[in-house]
Amino acid sequence: MIDRERIEEVERVIRPYVRRTPVIHVDAGDFALRADGNGARGGLVDGGAAAKNEAKLALKLELMQHGGSFKARGAFANLLMREVPAAGVVAASGGNHGVAVSYAAMKLGIRAKIFVPSVASQEKVDRIRANGAELVIGGERYADAQAASEIWREESGAMMVHPYDQNETMLGQGSVGMEFEEQAPEIDTLLVAVGGGGLIAGIAGWYAGKIRIVGVEPETAPTLWNAMRAGKPVDSEAGGVAADSLAPKRVGELMFPIAQKFVERVVLVKDDAIRDAQRALWRMMRVASEPGGAAAMSAILSGAYVPEKNERVGVLVCGGNTTAVDFGR
Repeated sequence: MIDRERIEEVERVIRPYVRRTPVIHVDAGDFALRADGNGARGGLVDGGAAAKNEAKLALKLELMQHGGSFKARGAFANLLMREVPAAGVVAASGGNHGVAVSYAAMKLGIRAKIFVPSVASQEKVDRIRANGAELVIGGERYADAQAASEIWREESGAMMVHPYDQNETMLGQGSVGMEFEEQAPEIDTLLVAVGGGGLIAGIAGWYAGKIRIVGVEPETAPTLWNAMRAGKPVDSEAGGVAADSLAPKRVGELMFPIAQKFVERVVLVKDDAIRDAQRALWRMMRVASEPGGAAAMSAILSGAYVPEKNERVGVLVCGGNTTAVDFGR
């Protein structure tokens, strides 16, 4: 069900409500990636050697989407394509999904109740409240918030909007791939951060093998990495610097067959590499990404993913709900 035809259909429905986020083309040398005749080797260097790197990067700045992440696409797809009961909607979220659902509900005049874990960043908590949703903070991880939201759904009759394991969610996120192909048709490879897997499933469903799709996960939350090796979704550790966006207990059941078919591989990155990528994006492009949003870029900068010479790589910067940049008063 997650294919180009269905994604195009959903994209037409959500188009009036979501932004077409920009793609910025840069040379890998702008980030001082070390290179030789065999392509980038990862890591940063100074001086003229960096300029010899011929790898090209196309960065899609989805952190400029409503709510600060790609999640608005899936949220609007759910609220516009499903019948919403009088009780409204309920969602569990590490933060970004809650921001997106609360924003979509506000725009469409729908009641919303959002459950988040205690690891959710204050920036995301504040944005959910500002959107007028009822907010409940409980438990340490996303799985705790999910369990609490299920109880509320049964009690209230509200419609659950799942952050990743829902067809409408994946179809909405697939519109990112549709836009990316239109804006950067030349790319050979696309790096995508993975949490529950709704984003990479939608994008992979759109491209359907036309390019390499590579998942990027923190070493501290290897959900798709473990699932690929087990041949099915399995429970994984859920921690690290990006725990509020890339650390569910396991990837979704609906997304996994798509990942098996169309995701070439998954690479793991260290928390320090994610922080380094945040700093590099800010230093070189004045892009303020949250940790999960910078994960895909960290794979390039740390050498977890090594482009071939002249390889054209797409990188999705998928979230920017952070207070890491202090502009003063």
